[in-house]
Amino acid sequence: MDEKTKRIIKEVLPFVIVIAVVLLFKSFIMTPVQVQGDSMEPTLNEGDILILNKVSYKLHGIKRFSIVVIDNDGTNLIKRVIGLPGETVKVENNKLFIDGKLVEQDFLEKKQITEDFEITLEDGYYFVMGDNRNISLDSRSLGPFHKSKIKGTASFVIFPFNRIGGKN
Repeated sequence: MDEKTKRIIKEVLPFVIVIAVVLLFKSFIMTPVQVQGDSMEPTLNEGDILILNKVSYKLHGIKRFSIVVIDNDGTNLIKRVIGLPGETVKVENNKLFIDGKLVEQDFLEKKQITEDFEITLEDGYYFVMGDNRNISLDSRSLGPFHKSKIKGTASFVIFPFNRIGGKN
């Protein structure tokens, strides 16, 4: 290899490495995701850009009330986890019960109305709902989602700058 080729490789190689690392990071660890619609208001607003963490839920599990991104036939849905695998989720008189125990939902505005329902989740399935229950397209109509459809957690807003920070 001549000196000119070595010099070009030496100058270009760091850029190639940086691009490869960024692409791997975006593909497997974190990537931005944008909120579409009003189903998570007031917690998240349409147009908010969040960081989708593709790793932490695999290490620590999916927790109740985590905000997750779900692949719904190629469309990203951003919703809150309400029911975990094997649980019975019931809403009665606008109150949430998990396995018969009342569970508070402090993140909801008082004006939200959730129609009564009850469902028992199979192994590997999660029940999700939007915080704006009056308009949210979620597990109440789409059914529970298998864990393989969950792309990651997303609760950190990076844009707009006046809303930057964690949302739960």
